Amino acid sequence: MGPTDEFELEARRRGYRCIAGLDEAGRGPLAGPVVAAAVILPIRCRVVGIDDSKQVSASARACLYEVIVRRARAVGVGVATVEEIDRLNILEATRLAMRRALASLTPPADCLLIDAVTLSQLAIPSRSIIKGDTVSISIAAASIVAKVTRDRMMAVYHQTYPDYNFLSHKGYGTEEHLQRLAQHGPCAIHRRTFAPVAQLVGGMQGRRPRSRTDLDESSRIDQ
Repeated sequence: MGPTDEFELEARRRGYRCIAGLDEAGRGPLAGPVVAAAVILPIRCRVVGIDDSKQVSASARACLYEVIVRRARAVGVGVATVEEIDRLNILEATRLAMRRALASLTPPADCLLIDAVTLSQLAIPSRSIIKGDTVSISIAAASIVAKVTRDRMMAVYHQTYPDYNFLSHKGYGTEEHLQRLAQHGPCAIHRRTFAPVAQLVGGMQGRRPRSRTDLDESSRIDQ
């Protein structure tokens, strides 16, 4: 059946009026940031085709993203960088991105529905829902906004680091990505604390990460 607004209506019956769904994209990849989105939808909002972002094709996500941004009362996006992921760990970096998304909402939320993750010391009530993006329409909307935003960021990174073909795999540990990682070594947006990257770095014996300058220099050599 897909996500519904039952959780949002339950919160409204308790007196809340700005119920935000909160979700993230990018916890699993070996490269790139983790992105969170918070979405407040109007009451009885119906968006045909909305679902967990992983269940929707890239073209459909792009269309749904435009509809969500246009129809939502508020959309907030938060990002945690690769450096923050390596320093904090991926769960805490995800929570940081979520707090940033929540803080950027205008109007602010007065109640929060979160996909699986818990956030402490919030000024508003929150509810963590396992597989929330499959049952709550606002969490599903947030999952799509987060996924499309992150995919677009990875497309930009692809221009900077074309050797890794981020445009195709978005930093996830696909066979192609692992092959390119082994061939070229990690670049500046690879997560050094994630096992495949950490193992490679440990075996590189001092070889430094490839930077934009390195790529420019290698391009001149190849010409």
